[in-house]
Amino acid sequence: MTSNTTKVAGQGLCPTPFLQADLFPATGGFVSGRFCSNALGPTCCLPCPQTVWLYPDNFTTITKSANWINVIGMTCSVFLLASFIFLPVDKTHRHYLSVCLTVAVVLMQLGFIVPLGAKPDQCFNAITPNDMSSNVPCALSGAFLIAGGWCGVMWVFLRAVALHLQICWQIVIGKTFMWGALATGWGIPAIGLTVAMVFSGVSFRFGDTCHINHKNSLADLWIPLLIFAGITVIVQFATFGYCIKVYLASLADDSTTTNSSGLPSYTTSLRGTISPRQAYRRVRRVIELQWRGIAIVLLIIADVVFFAVVFVFMDDMEANIINKPAKSLPWLTCLITSKGDKNSCLKFAETLVINEATVMSVLLLLSLNGVWCFFLLGRWSMFQGWYDMARNKVKPNNEFVSADVRTYKDPGSYEMLGRDRDNGKTPEPLTSPITPLSPAVKSGRETPDYFGREARYKSPSRSFSVPKAPQAHTPGQSPIPPRTWDPAASHAQPTYYAGMDPLAMNKI
Repeated sequence: MTSNTTKVAGQGLCPTPFLQADLFPATGGFVSGRFCSNALGPTCCLPCPQTVWLYPDNFTTITKSANWINVIGMTCSVFLLASFIFLPVDKTHRHYLSVCLTVAVVLMQLGFIVPLGAKPDQCFNAITPNDMSSNVPCALSGAFLIAGGWCGVMWVFLRAVALHLQICWQIVIGKTFMWGALATGWGIPAIGLTVAMVFSGVSFRFGDTCHINHKNSLADLWIPLLIFAGITVIVQFATFGYCIKVYLASLADDSTTTNSSGLPSYTTSLRGTISPRQAYRRVRRVIELQWRGIAIVLLIIADVVFFAVVFVFMDDMEANIINKPAKSLPWLTCLITSKGDKNSCLKFAETLVINEATVMSVLLLLSLNGVWCFFLLGRWSMFQGWYDMARNKVKPNNEFVSADVRTYKDPGSYEMLGRDRDNGKTPEPLTSPITPLSPAVKSGRETPDYFGREARYKSPSRSFSVPKAPQAHTPGQSPIPPRTWDPAASHAQPTYYAGMDPLAMNKI
């Protein structure tokens, strides 16, 4: 990069530091990614990698630092996934929307972590960058990055739709939505990844991670991503608007009726059956439970939109340089006159590329997605769950174990067995009166039969009328009208009584 009068291999008729394109093969690597110009006579190209000449010396350090931040984020994501898999639900509150979003973030992080282990060569030769056809780590890192971006956008979109249905339409999402979300959340990214890799491809553009090429990228990646991101933002703000409307309506509501649970029941829709104050309590309850999901949706959407906008501007600047070569002449002239001293020409290069601070911000925000997921989707109970599992207090599976099994009881502690053991008498079975509505004791998890016996009539404690026997008819008196009701069919019971079985109250 400093002045050097010695010609290097491939320089040909081009001045320092440029290399003559005719001296290099026309195939291999990403030929369209060369930075060449014929303004100097022969076609002269900037040595690869181009970012070394367009950015300061610390730019490489910035890109590698972003890759190492992804390692920290990957650690957080792996902890979340391991907790979702091995810990009980009451410790993690796992949901398929959270699990799939975490997997999407892992895919995005792999795009930055693969180059750390592979240490790929960015250049196919002195003027040509590598692409997915000439470098396997490039293909993997680019595919992971595109897949992670697609999956992240789709799963935050589905989270926003699910929240909107629950808050604004009082719809309880079930298995139909789950299977539709799984098909959409993974199917559309698979199609988007295939289209982007086939019609655009990836190559080394800056840093050790491959990014999508300029060709067709606007149509096969950025516009679809921004469409889904825009719909997500609209749905999210529509939900916020509905929450504000419900809150304002609750301020003017004078009704004192309340909903005991504050959550919608398992019906298709409850719209129009609750008061504004009840709606406000329900919305507040849902937001209290879902504020973490709302926050992660906004963060990831902001990151992806920022990333997409920056790359669209980068592609636009690259196309502008190709269509208007005169725009880069001051920078090219400076490099020639300074004999390749790039530091003295950086002020002319600022108009040709995205500034260093913006690139650093994009890489940093993408690298922090795993950390955001850890703080917003993770819970303190996860750490407690791992601690309990280490002490064998929590089993990783959901096997049913009765609480009585865990408690050891000495047979000698039973009074009957302890008294009769010395006399050699076989203990008699303990009999206890069974009321008509009390279930018989059975072993295992069998559901008791509450309707196998006929319940006898019991007069309520606060009832002042009892069924009376029919009286004989006396001649000369008006006949008693025939009975039109069956006393045995009336089983009025007090609100609470001994032997009452709550499970039998709602059975049909």
